[in-house]
Amino acid sequence: MGIRMPRIIQAKQILQRCSSNGTRSSTMDLPKGYLAVYVGEHEKKRFVIPVSLLSQPSFQDLLHQAEEEFGYDHPMGGLTIPCSEQKFFDLTCRLGAC
Repeated sequence: MGIRMPRIIQAKQILQRCSSNGTRSSTMDLPKGYLAVYVGEHEKKRFVIPVSLLSQPSFQDLLHQAEEEFGYDHPMGGLTIPCSEQKFFDLTCRLGAC
């Protein structure tokens, strides 16, 4: 459990930095406990997911990929995840978020 703690802290830092780039109107339409992410390899699609996914190791792998590709400068203003929509959908369903 202690091994994964730094990755959770990194995920929270990514989200804090990314959410500060977003517009106020885009964050106001989210229910408490959820966040918006943009997913897609070419055309990005917005998904609203529960924050609880952040603690899942497989989702943290996606966050790490996003950090490697975009750093903290996400082109959509929010958290952008560089994977196909199908891969993202399959992962979130496996984690019980669909």
